[in-house]
Amino acid sequence: MRDALHIGVKRACAVVCSGFSYDMEVVSHGFVTDISKTDAENEERLHTLIDDVEVPGERLAKLFEPEVLPPETSSGADDGGEGRDAD
Repeated sequence: MRDALHIGVKRACAVVCSGFSYDMEVVSHGFVTDISKTDAENEERLHTLIDDVEVPGERLAKLFEPEVLPPETSSGADDGGEGRDAD
């Protein structure tokens, strides 16, 4: 799973860089705070940013799923008979 996480983060960075100019060294340290604002204001900004990226982030994550997630097992193959109605 660690490899999948790293691939996803690197791909997300590539997508961000493809349309915007960011200093990836700065971005690699996480959320960049505004030193002219209070901790509470920066926390509010972070939550706003997280809310703003919910839908596009979900869309981006779906693009990575085929490369990151293991293939789905065939329907019912691993349930060992559980989940079926008894006759």
